Amino acid sequence: MKNKQARAYFVEMVDESQGRATVGDLLRSAAAGGDRLLFDVTGEQVTCAAALEGAGAMAGALAALGVKAGDRVATLLDNSLDAVLMWLGVNLLGAVDVPGWPAQPVDLGWQNAFAAWERFDALWYLRIAEGGYRLGDGSAAFFPLYPLAIRGLSFVLSGHPLAAATIVSNAAFWGGLVVTYLLTTSELSERAARTTVLLMCLFPTAHFFLMPYSESLFFLLSVTSFWGARRRRWVVAGAAGALAALTRSVGVVLAPALLIEALHQRRERRGPAWPGLLAAAATGCGLLVYLAFWWVREGEWLAPVRFQANWERTFSWPWSTLWNGTGDAFRYVDDVNGGYWLIDWLIVVPMLAASVYAVVRLRPSYGVYLWCSLAIPLTFVFEGRPLMSMPRFILPLFPAFWGLTLVLERLRVPRAVALAVAAVGLGICSVLTVNWYYIF
Repeated sequence: MKNKQARAYFVEMVDESQGRATVGDLLRSAAAGGDRLLFDVTGEQVTCAAALEGAGAMAGALAALGVKAGDRVATLLDNSLDAVLMWLGVNLLGAVDVPGWPAQPVDLGWQNAFAAWERFDALWYLRIAEGGYRLGDGSAAFFPLYPLAIRGLSFVLSGHPLAAATIVSNAAFWGGLVVTYLLTTSELSERAARTTVLLMCLFPTAHFFLMPYSESLFFLLSVTSFWGARRRRWVVAGAAGALAALTRSVGVVLAPALLIEALHQRRERRGPAWPGLLAAAATGCGLLVYLAFWWVREGEWLAPVRFQANWERTFSWPWSTLWNGTGDAFRYVDDVNGGYWLIDWLIVVPMLAASVYAVVRLRPSYGVYLWCSLAIPLTFVFEGRPLMSMPRFILPLFPAFWGLTLVLERLRVPRAVALAVAAVGLGICSVLTVNWYYIF
């Protein structure tokens, strides 16, 4: 909802519902608004009455196909008014909309220890791993290495993608922690390494490391790239960097970081810079490989970039993002659902402060990687919730956790206290995510 008037009206409806209304209930109550603007989709403004009419038509069409309340409906549509009306129609009918992969229903049983983590983007990764990419459904925005890893292991497991995703994520997280411990010990101290690892394990959004999300694999590859670079094992650095660029779109920022590290080491007289320059180029090639895949397949190089628009992210200067995010965090604090904005702020702002301190204390290459990785999501934001997903995007950025560790040491904050606060946040965010609240 790009229009501020529409967003205010929607917040007003949610507030009046006292958090007990479904999307269908909200849509029916919105019909009383008549010609009042409800939302704006790619320039098409839709009134309250028109939204109910369009969603009702979609719901009627689904009902004619036998869809009923409680059924799961897979939708494969581009970013359009039809996609929004279909989503509203599914909810109006009482069914559940999923992006091509049905989440398991929550019921009694041990399987919930695993199936309960099939939430939000996890459904996309599982669907891509099982059925591949499709032009027009937004799947191009999800980079290929993680779903490929799931697909390969699922084949070995005789076709169990969720089990494969769980193994890949957990193994990658464990490996990332080991490499982080080794790198932190050499860069800072053994005590700092222990604190960093513990903070990453108990961070409020650390559950995404264990879910079918690409954060854990990207974390392993990015920290391995730096480990190789610091030891002048440039083949390792370049290979890990290229794979990281195939895992997440921000992986390409490892290229300038490796370039800076190579030049810094040359200045320190540790050896020539050209192997590092090749490693940086190899990292950039990781992104080019994925773009070339879409050119060969569909004749469209920039499909991964274009379909980011499906997530309705718009340009914003980073300082404007922080200003708006801070205002929203406290403006909606008394609303029923105002906790979303406040949770984002409470997690992101302290980590940004720690990241500033990290730039002062760490090598330039770490600062370049850290702040380039932060600048991208701070620049392309969801207007209605500027800091949305930032608590998750921070997760793989180990230099930010170094900064947090150094700040805690400087302020003499007991490690046990910091870990206890983080663990409480992890418990809250985990429960919210599992129950389909918008912590993603």
